[in-house]
Amino acid sequence: MALQDLKCPNCTGALQFEPGTQKLTCPFCASDIDLTAFASDLSQADEPEQLDVSWAGGYWGGEEQEGLAVYSCNSCAGEIVGDDTLGATSCPFCGNPVVMTSKFSGELRPDAVLPFKLDKKAAKAALEKHYGKKKLLPKVFKDKNHIDEVRGVYVPFWIYDADAGGRVAYRCTRTRRWSDKDYDYTETSYFHAEREGKLGFAGVPVDASSAMDDALMDSIEPFNLSEAQAFNAAYLAGYSANKYDQDAQQCSSRANERMYATAQAAMAETVTGYESVVPDGSSLHFLGGQVRYVLLPVWLLNTSWNGQKYTFAMNGQTGKLVGDLPLDKAAHRKWFFGIFAAAAVVIELLLLWLG
Repeated sequence: MALQDLKCPNCTGALQFEPGTQKLTCPFCASDIDLTAFASDLSQADEPEQLDVSWAGGYWGGEEQEGLAVYSCNSCAGEIVGDDTLGATSCPFCGNPVVMTSKFSGELRPDAVLPFKLDKKAAKAALEKHYGKKKLLPKVFKDKNHIDEVRGVYVPFWIYDADAGGRVAYRCTRTRRWSDKDYDYTETSYFHAEREGKLGFAGVPVDASSAMDDALMDSIEPFNLSEAQAFNAAYLAGYSANKYDQDAQQCSSRANERMYATAQAAMAETVTGYESVVPDGSSLHFLGGQVRYVLLPVWLLNTSWNGQKYTFAMNGQTGKLVGDLPLDKAAHRKWFFGIFAAAAVVIELLLLWLG
């Protein structure tokens, strides 16, 4: 079937994955069900049901139908509409958690899934704590901003392993200063330095969904991939999930950029004893490697205030939360001029001391 229901074997209620117990729980009869009871071979999943355009009123246009998928809920027969990357959601009519198994079958099947460890309450608490640390946040925002949505999402990631090797050259300087009764002297010496080596990278993540902001996903790292489990659709119960819409080849450039920058920084740290160190050419390259397809847990929190939308993301494993916040302009001006005034006093005292 195109949809997989996760029903309680005791009362047929809709099951949800519970981060605290790492089991499926039934909110109706409080049963705890082990995930292995729902292990499934998704490679045998059927194709999703096709969009029915037989009703009166005309047909969907080609552009309208492109990227659209419609499913029928097995519990209430309600229609679930989403884009063609939708892999798990809840029925908007009966709330039944469903998994579009065909989105994770065959070549689309993830190698692993990292289960949620933190629940929705933890996500809300992390956002409140985030507010409290921001001294320049308008007080009215804390009091009146409205959380529109808190959604747990399994985001598709490509995980890259590779070795980077090569050589980096640097232009370096060292300066010596002295004075006599007539002149002040400055001597600048110039050096050429090179570093050559190889670094191994394991578990470099790049999100594979165009719907996710890359900078936001990068900011909530790291994920502890040693806790990842073999993929089982039961982990998706009660959460949203998308399949990738950017393949491993498309995302490899971002992985290469991250590994390249890290390799350059690691080599630069070994060039010491100079006042300035400037890169002057490099010949880094990648040696072999492999890639895995993994679903990682992310809480997305959307809030609104003063006509503006603010999105926050929280690592569903570690609790690290990031997102943009409004600025209290009056408090910012007060803070800026306070710092400026303090700096002016220090400079004046320094001038008096030197004079």
